[in-house]
Amino acid sequence: MTAPATEWEANLGKLGLTLPQVAAPVAAYIPAVQSGSLVYTSGQIPFVQGELPWIGKAGAEISLEDAAEAAQACALNALAAIHALVGLDNVVRIVKVTGFVASAPGFTDQPLVINGASEFLGEVFGAAGVHARAAVGVAELPKGVPVEVEVIAEVR
Repeated sequence: MTAPATEWEANLGKLGLTLPQVAAPVAAYIPAVQSGSLVYTSGQIPFVQGELPWIGKAGAEISLEDAAEAAQACALNALAAIHALVGLDNVVRIVKVTGFVASAPGFTDQPLVINGASEFLGEVFGAAGVHARAAVGVAELPKGVPVEVEVIAEVR
């Protein structure tokens, strides 16, 4: 007999998702670090099963909808990093999300792109997933991806 799923596991299941393996760092950093009751993730790019399905800039090669989907993938990877470090059962709340969007000239919908991460975190954690946030447009991101997301979580 298997144990019942925790709330976050059940919510991921409703979305048809499971936690991936933690993405291997692409430079000199670790995926997440804990300081006191906070866990800070490194910027997560939208790896899906070891691949990068989205390459390009939002507003050019990447549609707003696809960029938001990539932001969700980034947030899922951030959750995997948090889970590997302290376990998602220990998350009290998501405190802050910072999202970086590689943007074509004139593209100003960075907040809508990062909604892909924010809304996803709300679906996984409910009220505890509602957070402070920044959505920043940038010229380029690592590996040519359209989105990178960092998460700060309070843990017990």
